[in-house]
Amino acid sequence: MTAETDTVVTEQERPALAAPEPAPAPAATTGPRRAVIGIERRFGSAALTFVLIAGIFGAVWSVLTPPFWGHDEVTQFGRAYQVAHGGFLPEKIHDDRGPAWGGDVPVSIDALMGYAMDDYTNNPDEPEPMVADPHAYDALGGAAVSAQTKPVWFTNTAAYSPIPYLPPAVGIRLAEALDLNVGGMVLATRWAGLLAYLVIVGFALRVLRGHRVQWLAFTVAVLPIALFQAGTVTADTVTNALAMLLSALVVKGLFLGERLSKPETVAALATTVLLPVCKPTYVIIAMLIVLIPARRFGFGAAGSDAERVAWWRRALPWAAAAVGAIAFAVWMKIAAPTGDGMSLMRPQKDWGNVRPGDQLHGILTDPLHFVRVFGDSIARRDQLWFTQFFGALGFSYVEVPALTILACVLAFIMSIGAAERFSPLAANRTRTWLVLAAVAASVAMIYVTLYMSFTPVGYFIIDGVQGRYFVPLAVLALAVLLRWLPLRLTDAAGRVPMRGMVFTVVGATTVALIAAVIKYSTVVWG
Repeated sequence: MTAETDTVVTEQERPALAAPEPAPAPAATTGPRRAVIGIERRFGSAALTFVLIAGIFGAVWSVLTPPFWGHDEVTQFGRAYQVAHGGFLPEKIHDDRGPAWGGDVPVSIDALMGYAMDDYTNNPDEPEPMVADPHAYDALGGAAVSAQTKPVWFTNTAAYSPIPYLPPAVGIRLAEALDLNVGGMVLATRWAGLLAYLVIVGFALRVLRGHRVQWLAFTVAVLPIALFQAGTVTADTVTNALAMLLSALVVKGLFLGERLSKPETVAALATTVLLPVCKPTYVIIAMLIVLIPARRFGFGAAGSDAERVAWWRRALPWAAAAVGAIAFAVWMKIAAPTGDGMSLMRPQKDWGNVRPGDQLHGILTDPLHFVRVFGDSIARRDQLWFTQFFGALGFSYVEVPALTILACVLAFIMSIGAAERFSPLAANRTRTWLVLAAVAASVAMIYVTLYMSFTPVGYFIIDGVQGRYFVPLAVLALAVLLRWLPLRLTDAAGRVPMRGMVFTVVGATTVALIAAVIKYSTVVWG
């Protein structure tokens, strides 16, 4: 176990800001052990553990998941391929069914896409495996990437900006440079996204090094659904990672009341600009950077928390938030026409019935009807969203087993119970309420967005909501809970035994992931 996990921390309220608790000096040692201790001190044990576990299981998912069986992976890959070749804006294509957007992909890749879609759409009954013929994937994946291309439909992902597709686009270009076959290109694209997730979230956990709350962020970051998405091609990989980074920075700068380093300050400003154009539903939480007191940003020399802050230091977070909001508004204007083609994602009877303008008019003129639909959605689907928060894996819709959910819940209990008590001097009641309001508004945006862009007019529920959409909000929501919830897990002496906590959290998450992998492999491959 690491030097940090061997400590036993006394749980006491700090008199002022929630500063990190000093770790005891490790015993003198030499050789590899000294190197390991040095790495842990610098990067934080949760970050290293995350890179190990997420790297292993993300790679497992990338190999185990059949090509294009991820969430919307056919259309996600199409958009990534378009971005890789300079197509940053939505491109309208011809479609006899109605308005459509998409782009060109190699014919040999389209062949694998078409086979995969037919395979996961037409599944035999249990106990037969979902994959009809594993050899067909080997044959189609072994084909060369053809020079000939054809237009494919991806209206739903054409609405996304190129930002979250930059890592998979790099993977595509690398696969082309190495002259990989179709299967190799798919795998390279998946691994590029996984690497981005490891780097961004690893840095986010490093932000919280020296604090027990890092293990709560770790528990969210290694949820089966998060690692499954990180191992497949999707815009959610970068979106989830940036949301995790933003959450870690807000927790450190606001709830823990610590000064951000210069790299962390740069990351906070960059994330505030980038996250709003990854997915529109998370624009509000990106604005939370303005709640961090300016003196806690890493500009200039460190000083007291009460020092006078130069006007430009106070203005910079607001400027970043303004740039992020403007970028969000500009991209929404660019992508707005794609909403007219979203009904083609639904069964043929619903074509033309997804009309964002009509839905918005209904919300404004009859808000009680929307409230009733929202209430019916919760009454009928909340248990499904709960399971999906832990994992409904790709378009095979394999739900993770009960053991996975129980193990994840145990990890959450332990990581929440071991976290620091956030001082009210670091985050006052008003700022805490504002964080909660931002999280609640983001949840509302998820429902409103899907009501307008995916739900047919007159439908009885808000359709298309999935539990995975709430993962990027989990750390901030739990931070508010920790700010107001004094209950912690301590022993008879009032201490938090870190070794046992870390062992339980890491062990539980590992068990959860192994159980999910076993079930997925059994159901999909047999």
